[in-house]
Amino acid sequence: MDAQDSLFADEPPPPRQSAAAQPGAPLAERLRPRTLAEVIGQQHLLGPGRPLRVAFESGRIPSMILWGPPGVGKTTLARLVAGTVDAQFLVLSAVLAGVKDIREAVEQAKDARRRGQATIVFVDEVHRFNKAQQDAFLPHVESGLFTFIGATTENPSFEVNSALLSRATVHVLKPLADEDLGTLLDRARTLLGAPPLTDAARARLVAHADGDARRLLNAYENLVATAGDVAELDEAALERALGELLRRYDKGGDQFFDTISALHKSVRGSDPDAAIYWLARLLDGGADPRYAARRIVRMAAEDIGLADPRALRLALDAAEVYERLGSPEGELALAEAVVYLAITPKSNAVYKAWNEVRALVRSDVSRPVPDHLRNAPTQLMKSLGHGRDYRYAHDEPEGYAAGERYLPDGLVGRRFYAPAGRGLEARIADRLAELRALDDAATTSD
Repeated sequence: MDAQDSLFADEPPPPRQSAAAQPGAPLAERLRPRTLAEVIGQQHLLGPGRPLRVAFESGRIPSMILWGPPGVGKTTLARLVAGTVDAQFLVLSAVLAGVKDIREAVEQAKDARRRGQATIVFVDEVHRFNKAQQDAFLPHVESGLFTFIGATTENPSFEVNSALLSRATVHVLKPLADEDLGTLLDRARTLLGAPPLTDAARARLVAHADGDARRLLNAYENLVATAGDVAELDEAALERALGELLRRYDKGGDQFFDTISALHKSVRGSDPDAAIYWLARLLDGGADPRYAARRIVRMAAEDIGLADPRALRLALDAAEVYERLGSPEGELALAEAVVYLAITPKSNAVYKAWNEVRALVRSDVSRPVPDHLRNAPTQLMKSLGHGRDYRYAHDEPEGYAAGERYLPDGLVGRRFYAPAGRGLEARIADRLAELRALDDAATTSD
């Protein structure tokens, strides 16, 4: 059976050690898939007719970026790609490598081409390369010297140079589902000859993994190694093996969402002490700090709004600081954002207005844009009245076209946004009152 036949075996073979893994290698490496049939998850990319499956089957492998969280198979898929086309597979870690290593990879690729062999250069954590390092790949990707595959846990739109990104297809990998992790556990147990897990321990171990296969297998291997000669592996054994690493609540369980709810309501209720406490509980319980950062940004938009527009910027800055520093240093920025959000004035006026407008647009007819607001780039459009009688606000007294209307027919005079009267929105309310007084005066004079 040739390499490609093996790669696309219809039925997954029994668990076995990867050919590249030594008996003493970590369990995750020993169970690394050698064929497509052994890959768990990512069926949106690997199922029949899906993008990566088509690339595998055709043998035409384009340069690509594999974007996804840790432990979902980015490196595995890159290795399988190399096996499909019988290519030289060069691995660079952006954490350790520099331009010198890239040059060496280029020379190895040239040597392989002289031997008639293709080369795939795999760059792990590609987002950690700076612009100059990423640019070093461009001429060789364009010339076809090698196929470039980058793996990243960060959004490539922001972390990968646009020039390199334009020459690569981005494939998004998803966290493994609980049932996928369960299948992986079954393979691991067969390989290790381990005693069974109780249902409660199994569920808790899967929740601890949080979609990360490597995290699951590392934890399971440690559990089996420390449990001793027992008939089954229960929660007590799991807690002894993992200690503080074990989540204090199940992923997606009631306690997790209750803690999130308590954090959000403490911020909304302007209690900084409670807010910082629930943030600490959330992170200590095992929540991804990036998830906490996203929720903090949501709080700034939903509950502070225009009462203090600085809050949203501060929340975004905190999220960026965490990305730069990681844990535990970056968590301080999240704490600062939570405290600031708790003590600053609150307003959900824009949040309420946005929900009201969205509900109206969904249920209402598609009202036409008034003629004077329409775009008129051509003479035909101008002859149809588009843009006619439009008043340019900058040419009006006080820079405001008093009495002009901007809503479509049937909605003129409708109010959606009502400032809360706290913080900056108190000044916004005064400004809106001034403008509406000018409108009233203009309407009366007409």
